[in-house]
Order: sequence, then structure tokens, then C-alpha cells
Amino acid sequence: MYQVHYWQRGRIGQFILQRPMVVGHESSGIVVQVGPEVTTLQVGDRVALEPGVPCRRCMSCKTGQYNLCSEMAFAATPPYDGTLAKYYALPEDFCYKLPSNVTMEEGALVEPLSVAVHLVRQGKVQPGHSVVVFGAGPVGLLCSAVARAFGATHITVVDVQAQRLEFARNYCATSVFLLDKCASAAEDASRMRQANEFGTGADVVIEASGAEAAVHTGIHVLKPGGTFVQGGMGREEINFPITAACTKELNIRGSFRYAAGDYKLAIELISTGKVKVRDLITKIVPFEDAEGAFEEVKAGNGIKTLIAGVRS
Repeated sequence: MYQVHYWQRGRIGQFILQRPMVVGHESSGIVVQVGPEVTTLQVGDRVALEPGVPCRRCMSCKTGQYNLCSEMAFAATPPYDGTLAKYYALPEDFCYKLPSNVTMEEGALVEPLSVAVHLVRQGKVQPGHSVVVFGAGPVGLLCSAVARAFGATHITVVDVQAQRLEFARNYCATSVFLLDKCASAAEDASRMRQANEFGTGADVVIEASGAEAAVHTGIHVLKPGGTFVQGGMGREEINFPITAACTKELNIRGSFRYAAGDYKLAIELISTGKVKVRDLITKIVPFEDAEGAFEEVKAGNGIKTLIAGVRS
């Protein structure tokens, strides 16, 4: 979705377009050429592309949190071009060979799945946990799937669109909840706790929508000592229910992209069938119709529209 922001607005936060930019960052591809020192890949290999290359030298990189590298060169983030092109150059260790039972289409979804893996890891989701996921878009749906793979026994997906919630129910949520736009966050949270028999509240909340109302409701629905993870990016500054967060001693964490091990685990979840990313694919359009795919995303149609590679 953030690619649509560049397409429509020319900026996201401090990242502002200064010149035309190739978009795209969720991609798979086929290796067509390798450098003389490459040892783990060969021409013809099918790979998932991790689209951000860090400096490898700063403390964040050295401790495995390379997603926090201030020198990160990330695809389709100004001034770096993205992956929606016939050819894309990437270091060997950021190309992940796909198992034989993983399709190229599934390989393209390793990127958003890795975002979800990182969010769930940030929440320290464990077997038996109750998890509430705000946002039934691709990342929110994948978060619910990863939470289930991690052993969560109760997964509630929350949204304002009934159609998306119906998809979530059939995908992997154990329950869904339609936010009442006229109710307060505390009222919605109370209804959610009662409907799902959370008792004092949920163990983990993952916020994947960026909506201020979802942040408020998420804080209120958590049990004392619970964990809140913010992944959705909405307005840069919002009001925050600080008293509830303090009096319940909540653990509040941010989540940004993915870090060490997330891509590898995402591919394993797909290859073992624990997460079925193919179910999220609404349609695949030819490269020539790429703009139409962005129109579909902007309109909120379907879940995931993929763009086929450039023809030879």
C-alpha cells in the first residue's frame, strides 16, 4: 500500500520523491547472471528478493537489527529504484533460493510475510496466547496466520470492513470483530473482551492498520502486562491513551520491516504449508497493466494483486 502513497502523493513521511522512481519491493525472480565470487546461487535459480541492503558496519547491522540501519538502501524508497523492472541487481545474501514446492507467485509474497513474521516476533507470541490483530489487509491477515503457526490458540482479526473480516474468518482467524465507528475505544474493547471471553484482556495486540481508533482500542483490550506491537503507519502523530498503558504496565513495541532470520523463516512457513500465502492472491496482471494493479489497491479491491514479470 505504501507504494500507492508514492504514486499518488510523491512522499511518505520524510521520504520525498525528487525525481521519477521505479516502484516495487515485493518480488521474486530468476537469476540471469552472477558475479565471480557468488557461491550459493547459479543462473536459473528462482529466488525471493529481500529488497533492502544495509551498510553492514553500524551497530544495528552488527547486532542483527539491520532493518534499523540509517544507511539502508531500500527498493522503491527515494532515492532508490524498486524491483518492478526486467532486471534488478542484488547482493547474493539477499537473494533466497526458493524450494521446489514454492511458486514464483508465493515467492513474491515472502516480503509481506516477513513483515508479519517480524511483527509476531516483536510481540513474543507463544503457544496458548490470545492475539488481536487490527487490520484485515495483507499484512494483518499474514500476522494472524503467523500467530497461529506460532501456537496462538485465539486470534481475533479486527477491521471496519465486513467483507475483509469474512475473508479473515475463512483464512485463519478464530473470530472477527467489526469496529463500531460510533462507539468509544473503551466500549469496543469491552465488547471484544466479552465476545471472546478474554477475561482481563488479550495477551498480545498487533496493530497493522495505522488507524488511531485501532491504536486506542488495542491498548484498552490488552490484559495487564500485555504486549502491544505497532506496525501500521498512519498519521505521523496521534493521541495516545497513556494512562491505560501505564496503569496496566503494557509492553509497547514498534516493528519495522524485517531483520535477521525473518526471510528464512517466512520461506519455511510457506514451504511447510503452515502459512498459505497463495490464498491471498486475488489476481495476476501482466506488466503492461501495472498501473491498473495500483488502481485496484487504491480502491481496496481484493487482497493481493500481483504483477507478472516483463516479457523477454
